Amino acid sequence: MKVILTKDVEGLGFFGDIVNVKDGYAMNYLIPRGLALPATEGNVKHIKTILAQKERKLLREKKKAEELAKKLDGMVVEIRKAAGEGGKLFGSVTANDIVEALKEKGIEIERKHVVFYHPIKEVGVFPVKIRLHKDVAVDIKVDVKPEEK
Repeated sequence: MKVILTKDVEGLGFFGDIVNVKDGYAMNYLIPRGLALPATEGNVKHIKTILAQKERKLLREKKKAEELAKKLDGMVVEIRKAAGEGGKLFGSVTANDIVEALKEKGIEIERKHVVFYHPIKEVGVFPVKIRLHKDVAVDIKVDVKPEEK
């Protein structure tokens, strides 16, 4: 039986794929759980329109991410943290610290977009990746300075 998947099914396919499965598997498992629909002409058209909408949405999100990446490219963010002798920090620089520093510069990103190459636990300048989209990432520099007393 041919069915069109309405959700990603591990080992079978992804949303929108038309697959051939045994009748019992389709009728007793996939269709009742909302994982698939029979591959009728109407259902195929419906899923194709949903796929087209998703594609347009992903394109808009990617365009926004690219614009934001242009603003972030080469940016240096300064963060002040409590440090001891030899420039060792009490704790480390977190994604929230970077998000707050960027917010002060007028750039809004989410914490989950910040990717560290390695933990920042001392004073200095370090590269940090900002992954705005699965295809768009940009490196910024984080300048960690000791807090003044």
